[in-house]
Amino acid sequence: MRDNIFLIGFMGAGKSTIARSLRDLYAMRLIEMDEQIERQEGMKISRIFKEKGEAYFRALETALLEGLRCEMNTVVSCGGGVPMRQCNVDAMRQSGRIVYLSAKPETIFARVRHAHNRPLLEGNMNVAYIEKLLQERLPKYLAAADVIVETDGRSAREICRDIVRQ
Repeated sequence: MRDNIFLIGFMGAGKSTIARSLRDLYAMRLIEMDEQIERQEGMKISRIFKEKGEAYFRALETALLEGLRCEMNTVVSCGGGVPMRQCNVDAMRQSGRIVYLSAKPETIFARVRHAHNRPLLEGNMNVAYIEKLLQERLPKYLAAADVIVETDGRSAREICRDIVRQ
């Protein structure tokens, strides 16, 4: 695969899982944005949010995406808020295709309910809040996407084949 693939979607939509599967199935390089930022900053995302603020974190995401413009054959698992900034969408479009992984709020809740590494859900871990935040972000996800793939009730291999086919 020549182009890069940028996986976008809400927390728990399956971006990390599908990114690893694409890496393994198609010999792609993998970049997990949140992990890359944590390594670069020497602290967890939740601590970055707490100590430096969300705006600082969002600027780190943009800088990382802009640095990927010359990459090829790379799958990037983006943070859930990445497509909220048009400059991020523009940077992704310059070097690849944007795949929106969709999932129902109930599916997302089932996948993330025991996680404590999602600052925006901490203290709001319920289907109603997830649905509200998802609905706020959905127009941006859909506007950014070159490809839309549903993840509810599907295997990683099946989702990967769907992405590559499209």
